[in-house]
Amino acid sequence: MRSLRSRLLVGSLLWTAGLLSISHMLFLLVLRWHAVFRINPHMVLLGGAVLMLAGLLYLRGGVSRIEQLRVRLIDVREGRSNRVEGTYPSEVQPLVNDLNALLGEREEAVRRAVAKAGDLAHGLKTPLAVIAQEAARGEGMGSEAGALIGQQVERMRRQIDYHLAHARAGAAGTSAGIHCSVADSVDGLSRTLRRLHAERGIVIESDVSADHTVRVRREDLDEMLGNLLDNACRFARVRVVVSSEQLEKLIAITIDDDGPGLPPSMRDEVLQRGVRADESAPGTGFGLAIVRDLAEVYGGSISLEGSPAGGLRARLQLPQG
Repeated sequence: MRSLRSRLLVGSLLWTAGLLSISHMLFLLVLRWHAVFRINPHMVLLGGAVLMLAGLLYLRGGVSRIEQLRVRLIDVREGRSNRVEGTYPSEVQPLVNDLNALLGEREEAVRRAVAKAGDLAHGLKTPLAVIAQEAARGEGMGSEAGALIGQQVERMRRQIDYHLAHARAGAAGTSAGIHCSVADSVDGLSRTLRRLHAERGIVIESDVSADHTVRVRREDLDEMLGNLLDNACRFARVRVVVSSEQLEKLIAITIDDDGPGLPPSMRDEVLQRGVRADESAPGTGFGLAIVRDLAEVYGGSISLEGSPAGGLRARLQLPQG
């Protein structure tokens, strides 16, 4: 299938060839009769050239609107806009209107689905909290069943958080203008984690630029960074360092710790759902899986590698906001 531009070009060339043939015959007539009618052939040629140039410019204007449509569609795909803005030729405008209507219906459908998921999560968390309280009471009385129930309640809670976060991130792909500050998220999480790990004296240093923003909902960025920072603090000996850098259209957030690290053979494995690096430590194995899935939904990625500090480096890359 030929492109619209190539069809316009070929059609214009064919039309111009036919026009030149007719013009040639008219020019011969002008040369024959210019003395009688006092017609200047050079002025005729100049007028014809001006008309042809005007026609090409007019045609170029129509093609540029099609190119503008392509740019607007890229804006929609990359989340900078939720509608195809602008006016277009009458042959294209009905298609644009239908597309905008479809985008509006899709956004509303996703909004309703996320709202229902949130309602379901809220409805489940209350009875889970009651069960967890009773399980803790039983565990305090030495009941093994209480401890087992408490573990399973925590797994259920993490499952709810996992799927709810995934639903939110999927909805973010249909909304425009989403962005948040990496520094704000890191600062807030660092204050919380310093208090949680105060007994161990963990130091969290931040070298994140205040100008770095990502196209991610704040709660989802907190979810990803919270998991990564919590892991770093749990395994670090003394120090955790968070930094950021810009890579073309991505922001790379790096979290280093000075802990024991992780063997290369396990770095990809622990990103899978339900896998934990340390089975003796508390947890469900969903934390890094949530980070991976959320990053991919937003068009980013997560990787684990050795840290210059001696421990593990987590590198989270997300679209620039």
